[in-house]
Amino acid sequence: MPPSSPPLIFSPTRRRLAQHRAARLQASPEAARFLVEDMSEDVQERLAFLRHPVARALIVANGPSSLEAALAAGGAEVTVARPAIGFAEELPYPFAGFDLIASLGTLDTVNDLPGALVHMRQALAPGGLVVASFVGAGSLPTLRAAVLAADGDRPASRIHPQVDVRAGAQLLQRAGLADPVADSRHLDVAYRSLLQLVADLRAQSATNVLADPGPLLGRSALQRAKDAFARAGSDGRTVERFEILTLSGWRR
Repeated sequence: MPPSSPPLIFSPTRRRLAQHRAARLQASPEAARFLVEDMSEDVQERLAFLRHPVARALIVANGPSSLEAALAAGGAEVTVARPAIGFAEELPYPFAGFDLIASLGTLDTVNDLPGALVHMRQALAPGGLVVASFVGAGSLPTLRAAVLAADGDRPASRIHPQVDVRAGAQLLQRAGLADPVADSRHLDVAYRSLLQLVADLRAQSATNVLADPGPLLGRSALQRAKDAFARAGSDGRTVERFEILTLSGWRR
């Protein structure tokens, strides 16, 4: 009996369009990039703690990060793969033999996350390390509450399903990675308006790419969302939370 296909939770077309839009927005020096930079700095700290030598590294990300320069400065040969321009995370990689594969902010919108982790493991050299970071469970609680208030009695699917630490650890084990570790940390960002938050999400390819995204908010519903978001804050600022889930493991 052939294996069943993973459920289509995210639209590959919508995902690609969101990534292309983010790539255009990142051309501005003022574009938000705090998610990928937080993930990049975390990977560097982990490598320093582990004292893991990296001769060949692969970075999977939608845009540039400080991790690329840091690894190159340490003498590593760095390959960069951009899902926004066609790199397929849910298929076997066209290259292998890496001491490190770092995935920064892309795996939260793949339909076959277990398969993507398997392909990462297979692209590692023996003794190689995977570090995959992405937005996880508990993220965007204020936005979630605001759109629920906007939808009223008939809520629509607008926020992505999110992976928590326990599920992440299980995924690492299924992928066959040794010494699996899943952990989460939060990043709080203050906003003056709901539209400012949405702009930051667009710039970082973190908007709705669900296969069934729900109807667009009408003018009155959008105003209810704005009002709910503002009421959740104080002194003209509302704090939104991003939970960064990081999965790591080794190829033995």
